[in-house]
Amino acid sequence: MKQVRQTATVNAQVLEALRAAVITGELQPGTLHSVHTLAEQLGVSRTPVREALIKLAEQGMVRFERNRGVRILQTSLHDLEEVFALRLLLEVPATRRAVGQLGADARGELRAVFAAMERAADADDAPRMWQHDRRFHRVLLEASGNGRLAEYVDGLRDMVLRRGVSTAHQSRSLADIVAEHRAVLEPALAGDADAAAEAMRAHILHTAELLVAQEAGSAQGEVDVDLGWTYR
Repeated sequence: MKQVRQTATVNAQVLEALRAAVITGELQPGTLHSVHTLAEQLGVSRTPVREALIKLAEQGMVRFERNRGVRILQTSLHDLEEVFALRLLLEVPATRRAVGQLGADARGELRAVFAAMERAADADDAPRMWQHDRRFHRVLLEASGNGRLAEYVDGLRDMVLRRGVSTAHQSRSLADIVAEHRAVLEPALAGDADAAAEAMRAHILHTAELLVAQEAGSAQGEVDVDLGWTYR
């Protein structure tokens, strides 16, 4: 990991550095690390590292083990189901609320981000596509008026990224993913909160079904995705 400069935003930098290291596999699942060693690698004191790890533990990315250190956790199929069940619970009503109070700035950013998604899909650039995909969802979450919710959902998405799974070029194309976001965008801009929320529900549920099927090594439609009582 690259060393973090001592600045006023050191806590945020440490959190981002550790999160990225877990997601990319630089800190491999199952490995055990000490706060002291991680702090040395990042070139900072132990306090911001400990605080960052506490936040990652709350997101299910690491686990503190008494007198041993912190262990990097692997995402399981059950974890994926739980992540998407939570996203359904949170993002669907948040989308409905956001549409009711979309300002000019949010509308403009949604259009711009969606256009960037289309360009990335046309260029077959999956990494850039996912960046814009993430921002699209974030804009809607922030427009709902709940900043903590936006941060929490970002953490849930990190859990999926950490597993290194994607539906792109496997069970659907980038163009398919763009189309699912267009189904959310158009009613959102038209002020139809119910239609936008339903499109968001369909998008999240479809993504969950495809990912779980892929991870289970089964053909699409052969795996029962258990999202509990949520929107079944």
